[in-house]
Amino acid sequence: MLTFGAVQLTLVASVAFGPLLHRLPFVLLLSAMSLRSTCVSRLKTAVFDTLVVGGGINGAVTAAALAERGARVGLIDARDFAGVASQQSSNLVWGGIKYMESFEFALVNKLCASRNHLMRSYPSSVREMRFFTVHETGFRHSLAKLYAGTWLYWLMGRGQTRIPRWMSTATIRAEEPVINLDGCDGGFEYSDAYLIDNDARFVFQFIRAALDAGAAAANYVESQSAVRGSDGLWQVQAVDRISGERFKILARTLVNACGAFVDQHNIRSRQTTQHAHVYSKGIHLIVDRITDSRRILTFFADDGRLFFAIPMGDKTCIGTTDTRVDDPLPQVTEADRRFVLDNINKRLKLARPLQTSDIIAERCGVRPLVVKQGGGGTPDWLQMSRKHVVESNRERRHVSIFGGKLTDCLNVGEELCEEIVKMGVPLPHPRRRWYGEGRPEQRELLLRQCAELALPTPSAAAGEEGSGERLWRLYGEAAFELLETLRADPSAAEIVIEGTDYMRCELALCARREMVTTLEDFLRRRTKIELTLGRARLQASKGLPEACRLLFGQDAQRQLDAYFASGAAPVRTEQRAAALA
Repeated sequence: MLTFGAVQLTLVASVAFGPLLHRLPFVLLLSAMSLRSTCVSRLKTAVFDTLVVGGGINGAVTAAALAERGARVGLIDARDFAGVASQQSSNLVWGGIKYMESFEFALVNKLCASRNHLMRSYPSSVREMRFFTVHETGFRHSLAKLYAGTWLYWLMGRGQTRIPRWMSTATIRAEEPVINLDGCDGGFEYSDAYLIDNDARFVFQFIRAALDAGAAAANYVESQSAVRGSDGLWQVQAVDRISGERFKILARTLVNACGAFVDQHNIRSRQTTQHAHVYSKGIHLIVDRITDSRRILTFFADDGRLFFAIPMGDKTCIGTTDTRVDDPLPQVTEADRRFVLDNINKRLKLARPLQTSDIIAERCGVRPLVVKQGGGGTPDWLQMSRKHVVESNRERRHVSIFGGKLTDCLNVGEELCEEIVKMGVPLPHPRRRWYGEGRPEQRELLLRQCAELALPTPSAAAGEEGSGERLWRLYGEAAFELLETLRADPSAAEIVIEGTDYMRCELALCARREMVTTLEDFLRRRTKIELTLGRARLQASKGLPEACRLLFGQDAQRQLDAYFASGAAPVRTEQRAAALA
């Protein structure tokens, strides 16, 4: 039996599900759209303690924290969850070593503590990773100074990672022969942390936690305006961007967690704030793996800024840039590609230089940086702080979250709980822990049971781990449902999309539990399939149509056509115009 709210659902075994799904041993009684429809219905009828607008990392942790502690929570996003900046990061969970150059030691100290907290709370998803850094002769800081900085960084990190290591050019040549050492006088290695899966998947785990705690969350629902009525309730005029239906959502408090669009939503809700955003664009290019080591290669680009070559399964993600832009939805330009490719080719000894044709996928997003309204002057772009600001109007019961980093997400959740309580919303369980993986004993049980089943051997794209560890990391205790299905029908372990590790039974679970509303939601955010396979390979995939039928049933062909026709979710063009209006 499966439980969803007060409704118990039974999986019906051995039922045919269409000509190409005859090996699926059950009928899905709760599809993605019915989960979403249930949440949309609740958004129309309930009065919430808090409505969170925005389903990126800030909104996701806010909803999870408040719902787990007993508040009645609604959450909406005009796109998919993590559909803007939260799907475009470097996948790094780091203490911000580069911020030491601008003397932001308090921020680095806080981020190091936050990084350690995430590593302890999510040991399967957030893992220590070594950063392998090469120093070029004549750089603005000496090798000795930078190496000393890594020790200070390690101390600020409370010694929770492996110690830094000095490396001679001979050591670098032996351990990373792909690196071009011309003009280099050595390097060093230090530790930070890394998300094993993509950033958007990590964000969705908080959305799922909020749903499990009773929140009503829906993607592709846009807040078009918000006013506070005479009864003290916020009235949010919303539109379902899938059906086109317009409706009103009522809440005692309103949290603007729109990320790059916080300022635009504050205008829509007639909210005046002391802070605002400016944008820094960052891009990453995904190419075939350039080194077999599981390190992050770190370099200083020609303009003196850090850029990385980051493992992503059996691929490498190269970036990033730091360019001031005005558009919160930027695009990768040919100049961006040329900058990244020229810099990485200069610093590696490859059989042939990387070219535009080698790019499998691209990531492009903004970092919303916080500035004071009417501050005057032009701040030093590279010296601007990357810290977040929570600004509250307690009289109007409104909160805006500016800036922020994924590394600091647990602090954001705690801060929002404190603010909502100060606005008069009681939390029945104020000390309840709202984050973290499932119980360790359940993880061990799952790993033992997985070892007893003949599951597919993980591909190179999954990294160095077993199937049980991967299932636990992605689904937590919900993975036990997969094992029950596999025991009843071993064919449910069949890999549907070639070149991936996703079994038939996983697609069924995603359809039921993960509100996959468009094909891009699944390929780009619930998984990193689009990033590691690329669209060209996906278009040639024989298994993708069947995966689409598992996810969308009779709507499968429309989803396939829309995905390849637009290069994005079907409502993206309209959303972009509305967001920039």
